[in-house]
Amino acid sequence: MSGHPGLRDHPTSVKPSGSWRAPAAPAAKGTAATGTQGPGSVAEAVAVQEELRPLVDLVGPGPSAPATVAGLDVAYAEGGDLLAAAVTVLDARTLAVVDSAVDVGRPAFGYVPGLFAFRELPALLAALDRLTTIPDLLVCDGHGLAHPRRFGLACHLGVVTGLPAIGVAKTPLVGVWDQPSAERGSWSSLRDGGEVLGRVLRTRDGVKPVFVSVGHRVSLENATAQVLALTPRYRLPETTRTADRLCRDALAEAEQAR
Repeated sequence: MSGHPGLRDHPTSVKPSGSWRAPAAPAAKGTAATGTQGPGSVAEAVAVQEELRPLVDLVGPGPSAPATVAGLDVAYAEGGDLLAAAVTVLDARTLAVVDSAVDVGRPAFGYVPGLFAFRELPALLAALDRLTTIPDLLVCDGHGLAHPRRFGLACHLGVVTGLPAIGVAKTPLVGVWDQPSAERGSWSSLRDGGEVLGRVLRTRDGVKPVFVSVGHRVSLENATAQVLALTPRYRLPETTRTADRLCRDALAEAEQAR
């Protein structure tokens, strides 16, 4: 049996293969769907988010010098009926890929803004389960706290795996902000109704910023530092870039095979 005791009862989980051992996470209770089946409706999915949200650790501080950092990304076929989820684990010092895994399948939930985690989480967990290296930090191509219900993909993944997680998104989902200065490392607060949800961070001089938010067990300050460490040459973290290439390649191969 895999080391995901919390996932076995989680409504967006898949049966782990047993090749990966994640820290234990609290099980979701009282949810309408269990096992490998996702929630049956938008209302059920929202209820799951509301139930799990109090489990998020927004303080951290998280690893200041992680040895390994994982990138997670998902690519979709043009028709939307097929997806490929990829996880790449990088050596945090050299940014070389030291482990990777993919899972190809069908989206587990409909296309509903704010509920993307339910489409992607089962495949991402399956890919994580195939890793031989447990990463010190998860970097999601998406949002964490910067979400209408304050429970984006990075929060969801962090809670069900127990691993520190952050979200790094290309575009905002919620909130307002001032443009940060043009220099790399400049940032401004992403706010919604007076609440700070994350940071709008400039990772390259004069290039569009990214949107950083806490997912689980990491402080916002540390999340910002980790994103800057992962962007020595490009706007997006190397974790995202490598995972993006891997899931696109896996999707292309799967489409050719069908």
